[in-house]
Amino acid sequence: MHETASGDLREDPFVRGLLAKLPASARATFSDEQLLALKAALGGRAWGVHAVDIRWTLKFWRWRYYFVLLAGRNRRELSRREREVARMAMALFVAGFITLSTLLGLLVLYLTKSALGIDLLPGFSLGIWGWFQDSFLR
Repeated sequence: MHETASGDLREDPFVRGLLAKLPASARATFSDEQLLALKAALGGRAWGVHAVDIRWTLKFWRWRYYFVLLAGRNRRELSRREREVARMAMALFVAGFITLSTLLGLLVLYLTKSALGIDLLPGFSLGIWGWFQDSFLR
């Protein structure tokens, strides 16, 4: 769908955004054909705003290197491989969360038992209660 009237093409959101980034003196110099060519060449690029957008440059001797860190919600369709990796990452995250939560819960139960003076195995101690008292209660 190509707009033929210059006014219609310049109202296109992509073209408006592109022209807004140019100096006012250069905006009027583009023909419709040039604007359409720019839209076709650059239109596939996502100009979206990212939740995290960190860009910096590092000069190393005679060369300059740039680094970009972008993060945000993924709105594109994932490939089969990407979906598998995402599922595996989520499974590892959930397993890690459950493991850490269980260990923290056991620690709280152990410290509570020790604070109440309950001795389940007479003459045996893990030493956690003594460490906790020395580190946090004195």
